[in-house]
Amino acid sequence: MKQILIVEDDKRLGPVIQKGLREQEFDAILAPDGKSAQNILREGFPGLIILDLGLPDCDGIEILGMIRKQGYRDPVLILTARDGLTDKVKGLDSGADDYLVKPFAFAELLARIRALMRRSVSKAKKLLVGNLTIDLVTRHVVMGEKPIDLTPREFDILAYLADHAGQIVSRDMLSEYVWRESGRFTSLDNVIDVHVSRLRRKLTDDTGVCPLRVIRGQGIMLGDAV
Repeated sequence: MKQILIVEDDKRLGPVIQKGLREQEFDAILAPDGKSAQNILREGFPGLIILDLGLPDCDGIEILGMIRKQGYRDPVLILTARDGLTDKVKGLDSGADDYLVKPFAFAELLARIRALMRRSVSKAKKLLVGNLTIDLVTRHVVMGEKPIDLTPREFDILAYLADHAGQIVSRDMLSEYVWRESGRFTSLDNVIDVHVSRLRRKLTDDTGVCPLRVIRGQGIMLGDAV
């Protein structure tokens, strides 16, 4: 049975989510504040965390940053009343896998949980592209024998490109699957290009060769074409 930790201070909503997940045969644990969540996490990491940002004793982003630094790699779904784009970007950049704004339908929450769990199970532990080794568990990248220091967003981009090695990945695909954005009125192309440019600098070897290429008018590709 997959264990889910619900970090939610709303005295009505938290128990409702817990009850609904238990009815779906999940082992759902409820923490009403950040301190309770940290005490539970000291005993071991669950398979998925549902995390409210507006906790009474701390910001959920603090907990997210803490568990990612401690090596927690399973999915985190942010559940919050904060619907601003800045808050959403901050949450995803801090290591969240998805973001659901209150109020919401329980059916949608359940669908997102299942999708995150499928994605987590289906991922290989390591991706190899040329002389690049991308460890999806530790989130470490090595090129040859040289460790490559990446930001969380750079790692997510590289991992997605590695999962599609030899294929051209459009900016729309990166927007949807890395930034979790689709159907936006404003494009993320410029933001994506900045991150890709930084990645290219970090992945360029001493001879000036980089496995990451920008295909003009089409997208980005890692490795040789299949």
